Amino acid sequence: MKPTIHPTVHAITARCACGNAFPTTSTLDDVRVTLCSACHPFFTGAQKFVDTAGRIEKFEKRYKKSNKN
Repeated sequence: MKPTIHPTVHAITARCACGNAFPTTSTLDDVRVTLCSACHPFFTGAQKFVDTAGRIEKFEKRYKKSNKN
């Protein structure tokens, strides 16, 4: 392998939005994620209700409007 063309790999601590931190390796200096195995519903078995930017309300408005016709 040519020594000058490959990125440097660092041992870092990745941080999740839930507060969990875990060691990993990356070419980046800082890694922040929104979901990890400690908070993702697939791994925890718990359902999370996430309403981003009122998507449910927008859908309900459209559905109610079309239902009246």
